[in-house]
Amino acid sequence: MRIPRVGIGGPVGCGKTRLIERLVPVLAQRGYRCFIISNDVVSKEDAERMRRILSVEERIIPEDMIVGIATGGCPHTAVREDPTINLAVIDEIERKDPSLDLIIIESGGDNTMTTFSPALADYFIYIIDVAGGDKYPRKRGLGIETCDLLVVNKVDLAPHVGADLAAMKRDAGRVRPGKPVEFVNCKTGRGVESVARHIIDGLLFDRKRVPVQKRRKRN
Repeated sequence: MRIPRVGIGGPVGCGKTRLIERLVPVLAQRGYRCFIISNDVVSKEDAERMRRILSVEERIIPEDMIVGIATGGCPHTAVREDPTINLAVIDEIERKDPSLDLIIIESGGDNTMTTFSPALADYFIYIIDVAGGDKYPRKRGLGIETCDLLVVNKVDLAPHVGADLAAMKRDAGRVRPGKPVEFVNCKTGRGVESVARHIIDGLLFDRKRVPVQKRRKRN
């Protein structure tokens, strides 16, 4: 059985890891069980951070439900051109625990050309942040144009860097007509519920869940 997979990509420092840390508790509250794969070039620091926060501090998911992969090469290669290493991990996960509801795959930080192979991800979220200015959407790039959901993070920084959020929304609508854009602040959690709703409606719509307490009693 293929477990639904969502890929999250974006430049270094845009907030991919923090978005996952915010999303997983929201999904868990709704009864969805998640597994996380975090890709990076030479380290597994992001995976270790998520274990510390989601497993040790918040006790949302077990530590062994978060795996770090050091790709050792171009950040997007392991999620686009040759996703073999990620597919191998997923194959093992699906054999061990087919009852999982979602696998979240975090790409290593890269530029606006990041995309996910359709063999790896069923739903693609691309995240940018306003710290780089409001030019991001109109500069286009495969990630921005083709993702299922564009997330603009760190909206609280807009006044400090002179970014026009209205212009970003307008430009995003022009380069990706008809596709959703969410403005969030992962630090405070603003907009995260909406991102979770996009995942549920766009990918998990056929996997109805019951509250965790009821599910445990029934089992």
